Amino acid sequence: MPASRFAGLVALLAAAFAGSYLFFSLLETKPTADAGTGDAVGAGEKPPGETPPGMVWIPGGEFWMGSDLEDARRDEQPVHRVRVSGFWIDATEVTNAQFARFVDATGYVTTAERKPELEEIMRQVPPGTPEPPPEKLVAGSMVFHPTETAVPLDDISQWWNWVAGADWRHPEGPGSNTSGRENHPVVQVSWDDATAYAAWAHKRLPTEAEWEYAARGGLEQKHFVWGNEDVSETHPQANIWQGTFPSRNLATDGFAGTAPVKSFPANGYGLYDMAGNVWEWTGDWYAVDAYALRAGETVIDNPTGPERSFDPNQPRMPLRVERGGSFLCNAAYCSSYRPSAKMPCSPDTGMSHLGFRCVVPGRRAEAGETAGK
Repeated sequence: MPASRFAGLVALLAAAFAGSYLFFSLLETKPTADAGTGDAVGAGEKPPGETPPGMVWIPGGEFWMGSDLEDARRDEQPVHRVRVSGFWIDATEVTNAQFARFVDATGYVTTAERKPELEEIMRQVPPGTPEPPPEKLVAGSMVFHPTETAVPLDDISQWWNWVAGADWRHPEGPGSNTSGRENHPVVQVSWDDATAYAAWAHKRLPTEAEWEYAARGGLEQKHFVWGNEDVSETHPQANIWQGTFPSRNLATDGFAGTAPVKSFPANGYGLYDMAGNVWEWTGDWYAVDAYALRAGETVIDNPTGPERSFDPNQPRMPLRVERGGSFLCNAAYCSSYRPSAKMPCSPDTGMSHLGFRCVVPGRRAEAGETAGK
């Protein structure tokens, strides 16, 4: 499916055309369910070889995927039983320093550093949508800017802006850089950029199932990666938004933007920032009804997501799954720092709160494969 290199602006164009654009349009809730036992899963399987540097072995096993809790959205339901094989996963999100080594070694040019093509943009917006002005058809990416006052939360164009010159080296646009942020997660990378890095590193992106299984850290059906306790106001467990979104971030966790990796406690598997900091790409296509279509009475082995994306709110745009939430997540807005939460995003989109981490399957011969289809 064609994908524009300007999908951030595509979303804003669609918002202007429709009058409003519900970025988190799936806020449908269901009655609460039992939070589960919290028993560890997947213990005992040994890695088939030496652990790659910077990675953690996740023993294979079964778990309940998704959520039926009160704040679960439609695309997280229903809860269903899944089995995954053992794999290694990066202990942290890929950092600016790691991504710089990839670029230095390959000369790779990211999506945000390339000029978008008008024809590709217009294929992904509703008929009749006005074309973006020519001055916007330059290399750039999406950057978050807080609003001056509290605003309704149904129009993302109030706090997201297309910024010419924004890319992984200049996360907030011209004048910004990553000096002193070498150990922060790389952002402004598209799904295409993430898969290119993964192939260079002889890894791949995780499937949704692998990501959630690893994020839960051995806990069954808990609300957060650390358990069922709410985020602490005095000792925050993750880098998220404190205060009134999107106007006032109290930054009581110590960070108004990205944080260096390993700034917050690891989960039960020794993985950092599986909640908050930056969203993380997975290999799967996004479909709002993916779980409803595959859930049943049998355990699902190593699911790799749907064959193609489907979102009735963005029917013309191909979408991949992001996981984990970010420093912009807030309980009053999206609460997407939950292990079951997800967000759809066009694979050519980079944003200032979006990064990734990689996996290596236990069967190393699969390491060059891309999760999903």
